[in-house]
Amino acid sequence: MRDFKRYEVWQKSHKLTLHIFEVTKSFPSEEKFRIISQMQRASYSVPSNFAEGCGRSSDQDFNRFIQMSLGSAHELEYFVILATDLGFIEETKSSLLLEEINMVKKQLFSLSQKLKKL
Repeated sequence: MRDFKRYEVWQKSHKLTLHIFEVTKSFPSEEKFRIISQMQRASYSVPSNFAEGCGRSSDQDFNRFIQMSLGSAHELEYFVILATDLGFIEETKSSLLLEEINMVKKQLFSLSQKLKKL
């Protein structure tokens, strides 16, 4: 059985989720059930799907959950771009978030590729 907390990609995606929750605190209150909710859900889907995949018995099942995590990371990337364009996130903060997201995406993709070779 895999311990998801030992994976660097899970640790980074968890920190990313915490950053997203912090950033969305400053969004307009009328966005609570719109973009805030969507961004937060996409952010915690990355580490939560990864953690769920770690509980699966086969590499193939684990990889399926990594793919779901990767999809959520792509979704989150779009929401950061949208929130920036709407003026909810300043450019410098947006750039840092996008760097974090892209690092997580690269690590997820790399792990997925390794699992396919097993």
